[in-house]
Amino acid sequence: MHSRENISVGKVWDPLAEEDEERVRKYTRKIKPQSNNQKSLIDAIEAKNIVLAVGPAGTGKTYIAVAKAVEALDSGRVSRIILSRPAVEAGENLGFLPGQLDEKLAPFLRPLYDCLSDRIGLRMLKKYLHDGTIEIAPVAYMRGRTLNNAYVVIDEAQNCTYGQIKMLLTRLGWQSTMVLTGDPDQTDLLDNLSGLRDITDKLEALEDIAVVRLKDRDIVRHPLVAAMLSVI
Repeated sequence: MHSRENISVGKVWDPLAEEDEERVRKYTRKIKPQSNNQKSLIDAIEAKNIVLAVGPAGTGKTYIAVAKAVEALDSGRVSRIILSRPAVEAGENLGFLPGQLDEKLAPFLRPLYDCLSDRIGLRMLKKYLHDGTIEIAPVAYMRGRTLNNAYVVIDEAQNCTYGQIKMLLTRLGWQSTMVLTGDPDQTDLLDNLSGLRDITDKLEALEDIAVVRLKDRDIVRHPLVAAMLSVI
């Protein structure tokens, strides 16, 4: 386990508490695709206001979406970034979590903190979170909002119901981009509750919405990840 994963007993994890030199250096904003499908995803994000990126774990869906969000913010195309994911346990009952509501939700949102800190460093992430330029929130917080001039990433969308995804898609406001990422084959919901596959199939017919389907060959993690996913 990496050293930054070590958390003392009784201490609530704070995603912004670690301030090491490796994570505050300057970061390269532009990313380069590692496969043709990754290039298709990047091109789609640049051309469309709604993009659905579906495919197996390790294909760079979330990382690309977050990286393009940072690019859009840096270039002034949007004034804020909103990242959201459902607070769904991955097959385990975690029981009572200590702390206030934001502290309880922090472990579910940690992958998004990790992606952002990799792109902009913890110091800038702290600043943007403090002034509201970047917002990280669970799906439940999105109802009733209109998201104008924003770059919105909905991560782990396979853990959203059909109704939740429909609600999220209708949050899109003027001058905004929304990217949904997920793997329909890895939902943590009960059978037939995930709405990602059905929504993706229906929206693929719309010309102004892009659906990018990444495959095992696009996996950029350890080669064994692709090998395992092909047999399990």
